[in-house]
Parts: sequence; C-alpha cells; structure tokens
Amino acid sequence: MTFRELRKGLLLLCAATLLTSACGSKPPVPDPVGTLSVSASTLSFTDAKDEVTLSVTSNCDWGVSAEDKEWCHVSPSGGISGTSTVTVKVDENKTYDTRNNTITFRYDGKTLAVAVTQTGKEKPVDPVAPDEMVVPQGYVLDWNDEFEQENGSMPDANKWRFESKPAGWVNNELQTYVAGGRNGVRTAFIEDGVLNIRAIKEGKDIISARMYSKKSWTYGYMEAAIWLPKGKGTWPAFWMMPDDFSRGWPGCGEIDILEEVGYHPNYTSSSIHCMKYYHAIGTQKTHEQLTAGAEDGYHIYALEWTPDALKFYVDRKLHFTFANDNTGNDDTWPFNKNFYLILNLAWGGDWGGSQGVDESALPCTMKVAYVRAFKKQ
Repeated sequence: MTFRELRKGLLLLCAATLLTSACGSKPPVPDPVGTLSVSASTLSFTDAKDEVTLSVTSNCDWGVSAEDKEWCHVSPSGGISGTSTVTVKVDENKTYDTRNNTITFRYDGKTLAVAVTQTGKEKPVDPVAPDEMVVPQGYVLDWNDEFEQENGSMPDANKWRFESKPAGWVNNELQTYVAGGRNGVRTAFIEDGVLNIRAIKEGKDIISARMYSKKSWTYGYMEAAIWLPKGKGTWPAFWMMPDDFSRGWPGCGEIDILEEVGYHPNYTSSSIHCMKYYHAIGTQKTHEQLTAGAEDGYHIYALEWTPDALKFYVDRKLHFTFANDNTGNDDTWPFNKNFYLILNLAWGGDWGGSQGVDESALPCTMKVAYVRAFKKQ
C-alpha cells in the first residue's frame, strides 16, 4: 500500500468517526437545579399556644428546623421531592415581650427562611385608684355605697336586696343565687372597704349573689369601680332593670353598663335591650372593647342617662352612645321610667358558658369598690 492510499484511508476513518460521534451519541445532561417554595414567608402568632400548617413544594430532598427550639417546634424535619406539609407549633408566650424566630429550609446547598413572630401578653394597665370621688359636671351625688362596714359584714340592707333563684332560672345559667351565702359559705361580704361578690362550689351547687339597689332613678349618672373575676365560665355584670315589668322582657327595657365573659377576658361591653333591639332577633345595640387589665385591677364603668341618649363610659371615656329616636315609641325607647341598679356574678349560661366552663377557676370574686348615682342639679 502506497503512502497516498494509507493517508486516504486514515482520512476516511476520521470522517466516519466524526459522523458517528455527531449522529449517534448524546452530550452529558447536567443535574437539575433544586427548587423549593413554601406557602408563607412569615408567620405571626398571638401569645397563646397555637399551630399552623405550611405547604412545601420541591423538586429535591429537603430539611427544616427552627433556630430556637425551646418554644417553636417544626415537624416533620424534612421531606422529598413533591408537595407535602410542615406543622409549626408555638408554646404560650408567658412574658410581655414579643419574641422572634426563624425556620430554615435547606435544599440542594441552598436555604429558604421563614420569619416567625409571637407577641407577648398584654401588659395590664395600672389599676384605677377609686378613692377620690369625681362628680360629673352638672350633677350632684344622690345615692352611694362605699362599702365601709366592718370586715365580714353583709352589704347595707337599707340600700340593697338580694335575689334568691335556682340554677337555670335565667339564661340557662348554672349558679344558684342565694341571699349573701348558704351554710356558712359567703357569696357577698365586705372586706377592706370592698364588696366581694363570690361564685363558689357549695355541696353539689355553685352559689353566687345578685343584688338590687332599693332605690331607682329616671335619668342620672351611675358609676361603679369594679375588679372583674378570672375564669372560663364567669359572667359578671353591672346593669339596670325597670320597676315596671308589666310589658315583660325585652319590652320593659334593659341597660347593661358592664358585662364580660371569662372566656374572652378583659373585653368589656355595654348594651341596651328593648322590643326592637335585642340579641334574640339579632338587632342588639352593643359595643365591646378591650379594657386592658380589667381582670387585674379596678376600672370605672359608668352610664350617663338623659332623655336624649344613653352614654356609656369606661374609665370616664365615652365608648358607646344609644340615642333616643324621639318617636315616643316604647319599642325603641322604654328608657323614660324608673330603673334600679344590679350587681351580679353569673356562672355559665347562654353567653358565659357558650365555650364551656372551668370549675378549677372557682371560687372567683367580683370586687366592687363603690357604687354611686348622681342626678342633675
């Protein structure tokens, strides 16, 4: 074979090799880029124990953990390609400070962070010092009880009368109302210049007190300094009902200066009820607000009642007004006759027990530093 023939053969072999390489083989495929997404980039919690579920979508294996595992818990600790879920749980924050955390997802050499914030408990405001009497402008003191009797005394019988009724008598409440106590167990007594209304287990019953002022008024400024009880099942109230009950309820009218239920602590409300406006038909006129520290100290709850309107105050700040429509219709304004004051501590019932009751909260006490009624000069 000549050199010319040998070179020609080598050229043909190279061409064939190049052709085979171009047509018959594939270039190497690079590894896929890992991706991961989470249904939320931030999580916010109140101070209560709580949990949320996140949706995680990834095309690769991944892991996850919380930076601070003392109060924030994540499960499971990882997953594989596809869509799955992660549960994030936080413990109760028993401090007043907001705390922050980071949940970190790790995948394909990368990270994705989810910020976690949990607020602290609400700081109670300083309790009101109810010693000084403040007379509203244009009024004079007409009646009051400062509860200055000796420790252990019953409320002044010249000013108050007690209700005695069995459990279930009204609003499906669970307490039995007794006149200040039963079998040596007290439900209403004076201690250190304060009226204590107490709900307590006595035998198989839960007993409490409901007190009515013996005097009644048409119009005026009514005020009480009250420290609310704690506990799921409590339903304390400071309110008014009319002497004339001939139209029955709600036609007779009802004025609720203060109510609170223990399962929604420190949220106090004021309401009116009449034939046109009451809760059973969904037309009630109510305003609820956060009264920070209502279960940790005294706050002042008041009503200014004139022919024109009912105005409700907490710590002497107006928060709700119900105006007279001036139609002369008792169905919308039955508030033109004598009403008396009521203090009571209910247990359970349609509202107080709507989320259950916790008998470990018993005994519980509603404290009243004073009740005052002023009239126009």
